[in-house]
Amino acid sequence: MASSLLVLLDDIATILDDVSVMTKVAAKKTAGVLGDDLALNAEQVSGVRADRELPVVWAVAKGSVRNKLVLVPAALAISSFLPWLVTPLLMAGGLFLCYEGAEKLLHRFLHGRDERQRHHAAHAAALAASNEELLQREKDKIKGAVRTDFILSAEIIVISLGTVTDKPFPVQLGVLVGIAALMTVGVYGLVAGIVKLDDFGLYLSRGISGFARAVGTGILRMAPWLMKGLAVAGTAAMFLVGGGILTHGFHAVSEWIGDAAVDASHVPGIGVVLGALTPMLINAAVGIAAGAVVVGAIALVRRLRGASPEAAH
Repeated sequence: MASSLLVLLDDIATILDDVSVMTKVAAKKTAGVLGDDLALNAEQVSGVRADRELPVVWAVAKGSVRNKLVLVPAALAISSFLPWLVTPLLMAGGLFLCYEGAEKLLHRFLHGRDERQRHHAAHAAALAASNEELLQREKDKIKGAVRTDFILSAEIIVISLGTVTDKPFPVQLGVLVGIAALMTVGVYGLVAGIVKLDDFGLYLSRGISGFARAVGTGILRMAPWLMKGLAVAGTAAMFLVGGGILTHGFHAVSEWIGDAAVDASHVPGIGVVLGALTPMLINAAVGIAAGAVVVGAIALVRRLRGASPEAAH
């Protein structure tokens, strides 16, 4: 009995160790989506009164939990009964990441000023709206944010599943549950902190000591740049992660990238840096190219159907 118990404990420890390692791998692969998820959800509370920001974030977080209660069992069922579907779903997720990144860049360069004007107009309208209008607008924002979360969560779950398809079921379960919990608590905890960052800065800027006022002023100046930085980092990570998924899906391409990284690492003086950068740059280039192709294809389909390109935005 004692020996059986020790074997059981050893098996549990092994599974937990595998879960820990694979969760770290999955977290790295989903970094692009997590960055985009963080930026998008922080933007969802724009136009919401300051006293309603945290309740809105909490409502979206609860919707995110419900999404994952559907997505995690669905992913495990696919892995158990339709394992051949994991790779196509993974490739589709990678391609979708590249498309989202390319679409964001296109939208930014073509409609950046118009978008800022619409944002200011929406914010001014929200401040002048009645309580009933604000409540309805808040409900609409929550529904839209939960729908967005479902799409991004599905991407993250599929990418995470792709890292553990060859692992036992307990490891798959542990990794998916761990990633789902990590992204929910981490993302919405950070979103809550970000949306209240300006309030904290305003509080400090009205403080008694000069140091507190200086820190508060610095936070108020930094907050808009933080949001912009998150958006840029999220978009860049989309190309890196999405392109990496696509190149990894083709064995010959993956081997060629590995060989190129090895060759680059032999360059005197800067070989270590080049060896590390080469796969990232190739993956990013593939991601940008793939995203541009998908954006172009979708624009062509819309044009053939008679829809204007602006309809996509």
